[in-house]
Amino acid sequence: MSNSQQAEIFAAHLNKLRNDYLAHLPDEIDALRALALQMAEHGVSPLSVDELHHRLHKLAGSGGTFGLPELSQQASLLERQVKGWLESAEVNESELSGFVASIAVLNGTIGQAEKTVNYVQQKGCDLPGDTITVWLVDDDLLLGQEVGRQLESFNYEVRLFSSLGEADEAAQTSAPDILLLDVLFEAESNNATEVLSLYEHLYGLLCPLIFISSYDDFESRVNASKLNAKGYFLKPLNVPRLVNRISHLIDQRRAPPAKVMIVDDDIELTEHFRLTLMAAGMRVSVLDKPRQLMAHIAEFRPELILMDMHMPDFSGPELAGVIRQYENWASLPIVYLSAETDLGKQIAAMDRGADDFLIKPISDAQLVAAVRVRVERSRQLEAQISRDSLTGLLKHASIKEAVDTEVLRARRNEKPTTVVMLDIDHFKTVNDRYGHATGDIVISSIAMLLRQRLRQSDILGRYGGEEFVVVLPDCDQLHAKQLMEEVREGFARLQFNHSGSTFSCTLSAGMAETSKHGSSDGEALLILADEALYAAKRGGRNQIREAV
Repeated sequence: MSNSQQAEIFAAHLNKLRNDYLAHLPDEIDALRALALQMAEHGVSPLSVDELHHRLHKLAGSGGTFGLPELSQQASLLERQVKGWLESAEVNESELSGFVASIAVLNGTIGQAEKTVNYVQQKGCDLPGDTITVWLVDDDLLLGQEVGRQLESFNYEVRLFSSLGEADEAAQTSAPDILLLDVLFEAESNNATEVLSLYEHLYGLLCPLIFISSYDDFESRVNASKLNAKGYFLKPLNVPRLVNRISHLIDQRRAPPAKVMIVDDDIELTEHFRLTLMAAGMRVSVLDKPRQLMAHIAEFRPELILMDMHMPDFSGPELAGVIRQYENWASLPIVYLSAETDLGKQIAAMDRGADDFLIKPISDAQLVAAVRVRVERSRQLEAQISRDSLTGLLKHASIKEAVDTEVLRARRNEKPTTVVMLDIDHFKTVNDRYGHATGDIVISSIAMLLRQRLRQSDILGRYGGEEFVVVLPDCDQLHAKQLMEEVREGFARLQFNHSGSTFSCTLSAGMAETSKHGSSDGEALLILADEALYAAKRGGRNQIREAV
């Protein structure tokens, strides 16, 4: 289904939802007035005041979303009045008769409804394919060719342009996955405008922009920031670090959709939120029965929860407190999405386990942006906890856990999984001769090469120092060796620079396959792969050995 077809479907669903809301709105206001009249005629009970508060709370939160901001404002004023009755447990007759009259004001807001509903459509182009296309714009052709050669060693397809005009012309018919620009803002006064024109042409495809430059002054960096650059690298260029940034940007675009769970009893409003977030490319699950909260979380495994504060039977803070009792979900982001405008109550609610507070009514654009940012921050935090800071690969404990998990899955599915242990040859000599900073570049280079050459389903970890573990699910030893030979040969071709001189490194690896070692668990396979690695070392290095 094309993006335009999807857009039409979401627009139709959202407008139908809005029309249904407007159709039954007079009945809802009549029900509010009847409830208030009943209280005036037959007396006030805690249950009737609570129901009145709940109905007004829903109107205050939903009116603006469905194109009636005045309805939300008036309902919010009435809600605050009812909230005062709840807190004081007193309602005098004069207040109640005036309240009944005020409800009639709500009917007057219905005719102000906007005719259509705008929503935030998912922006972007097709996800990057197996081969990442990089456009490099650099008037220094020799430097550009050298940078291009090194990028191609990491399996990128590089296209070199000597001027912005050439790249702009090419952009009429095609587009890159990453755009690298060597731009001297101070050297050419009109350059920033020209770059902006080019980038705006590509911005519709969401092509990330990275600058490489000889200038490290504040103004140049500000100009890059104005163009929404995703990186700024200085010459002489550290290609492995550039590749690391490119890989991170590509990983962001390939990342799975954000998983959002909405907990709210307002079914129509929640459906609007669900459709809005889905139109922005997210997966959304809705829960309106809080007693099923933890089972629903365990099944859906959300990355963020949007929760109303005021619901029948249970409040948002009470439910947030329940979630925080479970260690597995102690860090799950919880954001209140409520019509509660009392700052003191918002702060008190935040103290009960939530991370932020959004106020209804909320625009679709604000909702989508808020959710995207919070999920991305959560993913970054998770990565910092479980991943090695230098390489971005799983840490020792996490990769061991992944080995155990994949070995068990391989046994259950009766499909082979191969575990590989690899190590950089003579790495101590690299550190001693060129320094630990250069050694770090070598380590990060092999990590990036592994990410580039292996499948997305493969699991990579830094086991310690210069030693790495690769888990290849649904891959027998024969195909695993072919994959790792490509990595070994690619790593040997990389050239590293230090103080004007260049050098290269090699690696050795050992591997063990589940089907060839039927009774071995994850730890045993790691030991077998490690023994095969040391057999490769003893055999002369720069080779791959299989476990016996």
